[in-house]
Amino acid sequence: MGIKRKIGELLFKGWGWKLQGKVPYHIPKKLYVVIPHTSNWDFPVGILLKMYQGMEVGFVAKQSLFYWPYGWIFRGLGGIPVNRSKSKGFIDSIVEVINSRERFSTSIAPEGTRKKVKKLKSGFYHIAKKAKIPVIYIKFDWKNKIVDLSEPRFVAESYTEEEKFVINHFKGVVGAVPENSF
Repeated sequence: MGIKRKIGELLFKGWGWKLQGKVPYHIPKKLYVVIPHTSNWDFPVGILLKMYQGMEVGFVAKQSLFYWPYGWIFRGLGGIPVNRSKSKGFIDSIVEVINSRERFSTSIAPEGTRKKVKKLKSGFYHIAKKAKIPVIYIKFDWKNKIVDLSEPRFVAESYTEEEKFVINHFKGVVGAVPENSF
């Protein structure tokens, strides 16, 4: 285990977090779907997990985060800036990037915000469907300090079916800001 992984493990576990599930390193292209996203503190947990597990995974974030003075940091951590005002262009542009590479994995928070939402954005579904890649659902359970990775799965035939699966899968998971949990 390299020094970066050791530091990631030390900080991840030192902060009290545990990992459930396995990272599917053998799958060259995949989409990590993270729920709930209720706080900026989700980001360092994700970065520590990435370091600890040696994951090759980027993240999708709003374009405004990639300007001075922090842009170089977010890009260095694997960030992919997106203009959220153009949802169709966003999906097609991510699929184009996926199709142009031999290996690609990124994470996305379908709540689209850290506030309470009643409905998820469907972009993750359309990206996975169009790119024909599996998703791995990740629970950031702040109540129990567990990051849980699901088995990889291809999305259902319809978004309605997948949405039912997602709602059931994440039922009862408490985010950093409990009242904003999905």
